[in-house]
Amino acid sequence: MNKLLYSSLVVLLFSAACVPAFAGNPDRQGEAGAYELLMAPYAKMAGLHSMNTSGVTGVEAMHLNVAGLGRINKTEVSLGHALYLQGTGININAFGLAQRVGKNGAFGISLMALDFGDIRVTTTSQPEGTGATFSPSFFNIGFSYAHVFENKVSVGVLVRGVSESTADISAFGFAIDAGVQYVTGPQDNFKFGISLRNIGSRMAFNGEGLSFQGPAVGSSPQYQLTFDQRTTGFELPSMLNIGLSYDFILGEKSRFTMLGNFTSNSFSQDQVGGGVEFSLNDMFMLRGGYRYEFGSDDVITRPIYTGLCAGATLQVPLSKEKRNTHFGVDYAYQQSRVWNGTHNITVRFNL
Repeated sequence: MNKLLYSSLVVLLFSAACVPAFAGNPDRQGEAGAYELLMAPYAKMAGLHSMNTSGVTGVEAMHLNVAGLGRINKTEVSLGHALYLQGTGININAFGLAQRVGKNGAFGISLMALDFGDIRVTTTSQPEGTGATFSPSFFNIGFSYAHVFENKVSVGVLVRGVSESTADISAFGFAIDAGVQYVTGPQDNFKFGISLRNIGSRMAFNGEGLSFQGPAVGSSPQYQLTFDQRTTGFELPSMLNIGLSYDFILGEKSRFTMLGNFTSNSFSQDQVGGGVEFSLNDMFMLRGGYRYEFGSDDVITRPIYTGLCAGATLQVPLSKEKRNTHFGVDYAYQQSRVWNGTHNITVRFNL
């Protein structure tokens, strides 16, 4: 009865949230900001183009479907690094910690930062550079909680703070993620998941960098005044993910998973895709997928990624007695139309 009541509440919550959040159309493409929230900082999710909404678990769930946070053994620690569109000089660094609390609950903390390297300062009079450099700071931190009901239904919520700044301007905002996963079947083969991401406040840049000095209009003699420029706020890139997957159990040591996912983006085209994952003895895994973006035939507006992705995992048990505690290394590659794709690597500890 409690599960039925909670499931009904979740459905109503998503229905109410989706009506205003996803009433947009592709004409709004490019009107949002903070697109780093859509980047995949960890390799397992990147190896499936962030389409494993139904089966993602642990730390990675905080960047896709927070409901999966609760499906951990006890403690999980992940360190992620990515060469974003290799050739641009942009790196992604991430840290996540998930901790089980009680029998069915779990708390998590997630940190993610972008490294742009040193960028030359240029002016209209010195377009080749002044000799100085600067580096923008893009950072976000999230706190989350997930709960599993009778090992079938899990729900989760996450609150994230988003910061973007340089030396003299900055913007800050809050975002909320919510998700639900449902598992059923004789061996928990069938999984279904829904996640609503990046619903939050508008962001706007402020700071001394928006001020400039100019002559006072109509004054004689002329003197200098300080003028403040006003900036237009921007929305966060909210999205809705709906995914499902099915595990084919091959004997006692192998598993083959097929998955599908649909993504509704508030400020860009919708996406649909699928992927597969093969696991051998829960120690070696191969995965890959393809994602298609509707209306992406236009040369100018089509996405940077071609849609192809692949990845692999190697993990070893930390104890002979406890096979569910292990150390793992994940790698993923996402092919792009320009530059040299995105490379992800993750180091995980499951205790």
